[in-house]
Amino acid sequence: MANDIRICDKCKHMRVKTALPKLQKLAPDAEIKVGCKSYCGPCAKYAFVFINGRYLKAPTEDEVIEKAKQFIKKP
Repeated sequence: MANDIRICDKCKHMRVKTALPKLQKLAPDAEIKVGCKSYCGPCAKYAFVFINGRYLKAPTEDEVIEKAKQFIKKP
């Protein structure tokens, strides 16, 4: 089963241009969806990513991607 990863293109703490390649490298089989996730409160305070049904947040983009590693499903 492929990984389901979702990020917000409006998030103040993540840049799609840099986050997307990092996530694709982390999970090449992933279906990565980019768009507003209607989490504007947390989005204004933290970098966040939805991964396989889990909402993860951290102070920076790199930290949240590091957290996401443990939730990647291996093929």
